[in-house]
Amino acid sequence: MVLLENDTFLVELIRLFDKCRFSGSIVFTIKRFNGHNRPVPRKGKPALPTPAEFLCLIRATCRSKKISTVVHIKDINKFHQAYWNSLKSSINGLKKLKKVKSAKPKVH
Repeated sequence: MVLLENDTFLVELIRLFDKCRFSGSIVFTIKRFNGHNRPVPRKGKPALPTPAEFLCLIRATCRSKKISTVVHIKDINKFHQAYWNSLKSSINGLKKLKKVKSAKPKVH
């Protein structure tokens, strides 16, 4: 998995949208990230320190291509706005769902 900067992540995400436009899907996940890449220590070992500020780990996957980025809490609104703009420009191929009309019961 490739850990990218925020702006580079958005550029690569647009490339993933273009790559999977006609076939395939993109899985997008957002998780709280405490900054630790190591597993929790066993009993008797000193515990890992708790972070003062949590981060946000964002991942996108299309087939075998995986990208990810870490966003600070103070930058999350700016990142979401940039993500929303790239999403609006990339999802123009959605089909409008047809509403199924149910038959009204006849009154005698």
